Amino acid sequence: MFNKSALLLAVTLAVSVAAGPAPAAPTKRGTAIPIAKRSSLTREDGVFDHDKAIASTVLTLNKHRANLINLEKNKGLDAFHQGAEIKALKTVPVDVEARMQQRAVKRQSETLTDEEDDLEWAGTISVGTPAQKFLIDFDTGSSDLWIPSSSCTSSTCSSKSKYKATSSSTGVKKSGTFSIEYGDQSTVSGPIYTDTVTVAKIPVTKQYFSPVTTLSASFADDPIDGILGLAFPAISNLNQNPFFVNADAAGVVDANQFSFYLASSGSELYLGGTNDDLYTGDIEFNSVDSSGGFWQATGGKALVDSATTVSGIETIIDSGTTLIYGPPADVKKIFAKVTGSKVYDSKNGYYSYPCATPPTISFNWGGQNWAISAANLNLGQTATGSKDCVASIAAQDLGLGSNVFLLGDAFMKNVYTVFDFDQEAVGFAELA
Repeated sequence: MFNKSALLLAVTLAVSVAAGPAPAAPTKRGTAIPIAKRSSLTREDGVFDHDKAIASTVLTLNKHRANLINLEKNKGLDAFHQGAEIKALKTVPVDVEARMQQRAVKRQSETLTDEEDDLEWAGTISVGTPAQKFLIDFDTGSSDLWIPSSSCTSSTCSSKSKYKATSSSTGVKKSGTFSIEYGDQSTVSGPIYTDTVTVAKIPVTKQYFSPVTTLSASFADDPIDGILGLAFPAISNLNQNPFFVNADAAGVVDANQFSFYLASSGSELYLGGTNDDLYTGDIEFNSVDSSGGFWQATGGKALVDSATTVSGIETIIDSGTTLIYGPPADVKKIFAKVTGSKVYDSKNGYYSYPCATPPTISFNWGGQNWAISAANLNLGQTATGSKDCVASIAAQDLGLGSNVFLLGDAFMKNVYTVFDFDQEAVGFAELA
């Protein structure tokens, strides 16, 4: 299991900021809970962790495959964006899995160090009456809540906190089942319940979720117990409103928006507004096309050193993904403009560049250029002593659409990000 360092998750109440670049409204202070971070794709010696990156990409591919399956079930194929298609289930290559297992065994015999960070952002929530606590990954790229059940039969559940339905006076079993398939022939699956779910003292009664009875081995070395989705209902496997949508409908938050600040320390998720201590200047809001269930900003372009390289792109902002992924042809164009860049892994879409001269790669939606810092672009050296580093932008067809990029934490760590349901917009601001 990876080390976790205590961080801060705060909830603030605020009124919504008007669409388009505009000064942020004054915030109201709310309550705070701690969150944890863990595991980067850079090894302790500064070298790119190729195996872990491949496994992370497989999880991302299968996660969004499941989202598209849910979208088709809930809304039909007409909701798919141009070029979107449900890809085949992916598996982690056998040799990669074997090496990762060997390293896991080695870690168990060594003193762990706190070199791993920034792969996942998690905080404690409670479910049931009385409260049962769980460590949860807050994910803007999915829409369901699931946690392990006390009836879980998978060995992966042995180290997790588990929901005991009979101990909750407010838990109600519903008809149907919840299921997500992973590439190792395992699933996250279970019955469907409603119960009271509380995040940072914000309660939602009768929230739909699944206490899963099978848990994929993909989560064996993961400290989280489950996932809380923050996207739109269209990609819900349960075909129900996600937690934050219900929180706003119940009137327990003052603004129908939430915000992320992701950093090596002091990270925060604000439910119900923004924290103006963490950003400067105006919030630039950009419209999203929510028809596909994602926080999908339209009318974007990618730039290299201030020169537009690809345009007419759409971008899904996904806190549950580590890297940035783009259509292979577009990513190839980006690195064609990077002096000294090379293809590092053609199968998995990784590129390298000279460590000493990192390019400035940015995204723009009609306002300012939002750049990826040199630190957030760099996933580590290609090998010990190498002068080349692997970039956090990878070429990968995720099936989300022919012009769709997926911007994960490698992008979000450079900006203060606001997700606004009323405006159907995502906003960016400069970090304080």
